[in-house]
Amino acid sequence: MEAAALMTWTLQQEIPVPKDVQPLLVAGEEAIASFKTFRDSATFTTKRLIVRDAQGLTGKKVEIYSLPYSAINMWSSENAGKLDWNSEIELWTRAGHIKIKLTKGADVRRIDSLIAWAVLQAH
Repeated sequence: MEAAALMTWTLQQEIPVPKDVQPLLVAGEEAIASFKTFRDSATFTTKRLIVRDAQGLTGKKVEIYSLPYSAINMWSSENAGKLDWNSEIELWTRAGHIKIKLTKGADVRRIDSLIAWAVLQAH
């Protein structure tokens, strides 16, 4: 029996790093790649994954999730090749299980390699 996912995020196409991510970074941390999400963005940095989630009707309230790569214990990626528009990546973390769904514009191999780079480096 599979445990219910703690959280589900959906990543769409890769975008330039949003300017409003810069103030969230600590000294020595750099933004590497960003992806559009349903309401905001997800950014891979040299230290963590930052997911911004605009909320409410106006989107003025923003919830920010910060997942340090050191918290990721294991991950998996699933896709059926070039024609698969329902790829997903799952992360097992100290905080729980996170599902990342990818739409047609998101490259599962690019995101898988970003996670591998992030988790397997000594940050």
